Amino acid sequence: MSIFSIDRIDGRARTGIVTTPHSEVETPAFIPLASRGTVKSMLAEEVKALGYRMVLGNAYHLFLSPGHEHIKSLGGLHRFMQWDGALITDSGGFQIFSMGHGRVADEIKGRARESVGEERQAAILSIEEEGVRFRSYMDGSERFVSPEVSMDVQAALGTDIVLAFDECTPFHAGRDYTAQSMERTHRWLDRCIDWRKKNGDEDRALFGIVQGGVYRDLRDASAEKVSSAPVSGIAIGGSLGKEKEQIYEVVDWVTAKLPDNLPRHLLGIGEVDDLLATVALGVDLFDCAMPTRLGRHGMALVADPNGRWRIDLRKAPARDQDMPMIDGCACAACNNYSRAYIHYLVRSSEITGVRLVTTHN
Repeated sequence: MSIFSIDRIDGRARTGIVTTPHSEVETPAFIPLASRGTVKSMLAEEVKALGYRMVLGNAYHLFLSPGHEHIKSLGGLHRFMQWDGALITDSGGFQIFSMGHGRVADEIKGRARESVGEERQAAILSIEEEGVRFRSYMDGSERFVSPEVSMDVQAALGTDIVLAFDECTPFHAGRDYTAQSMERTHRWLDRCIDWRKKNGDEDRALFGIVQGGVYRDLRDASAEKVSSAPVSGIAIGGSLGKEKEQIYEVVDWVTAKLPDNLPRHLLGIGEVDDLLATVALGVDLFDCAMPTRLGRHGMALVADPNGRWRIDLRKAPARDQDMPMIDGCACAACNNYSRAYIHYLVRSSEITGVRLVTTHN
């Protein structure tokens, strides 16, 4: 099923349109996360008013709570969260990675995974050919996800684009394990495709996921395998490297091997310089928690590459700054409120501050 058309090409970069039953999405496009059925601190109509036509839900989180069958009984995820745009759902593969190994930044910096919050009771029990057994962070109960379960969950949610179930290998994994994991991801993709055929769900768009870590031959092999499958788009997943230069190199390897007629989605990437660099390498879609995560910590995105494209509004200098976060920014926060006021809000732990910074980001 073709869902993508290209308008213009400049080098490897391109603009185009991804067409779904609920919306046309102009690319390149950043996709806000609505992991639990909401973009954190924002209403669906506010997200739409900012110009977004697609958000990403997470099958893993919604499977655990409130449950995909419950959401289905209430009319599906679009109706449940009152979102009339396009919906893409992550299969839960990345959550397998994060439960077992922590975040990529933790691995690279040698930090132990913190046993706090929702990860307190979450743990992988086994990763097997059939699927993954783990303990729920909700109540500690044993749960199981396979390619078939993931596809069933995503179909019940009623999303427009589903991601194939994969194992997201950690940064520290050696080549042998990364190769074994990649091959398993390929077999899981075949099972996702078989599930679609058996369940009459082939009209829903399916994206396969390229794995292979930081090993060029594995990335090449995975790109070729996924490209040859009956998919509507291709996502680039797994660990991409330690430094930005390595990340861009891995993305370069993959996009060079992908067909032009399928949209390319780079999973979990959202830093401003990363978007610019990988759009130039031919990536069309991105998703990341970064804008909302920064908003919850009083960090605003600004046009300052030397400051990592952000300012910390919690810090003392913002207290006396009678100026918007960015001059000329069209957002409601910058049009109506000063850095000084937002500093006061975030230092006071007021939810209004979170909402203003998140909307700006």
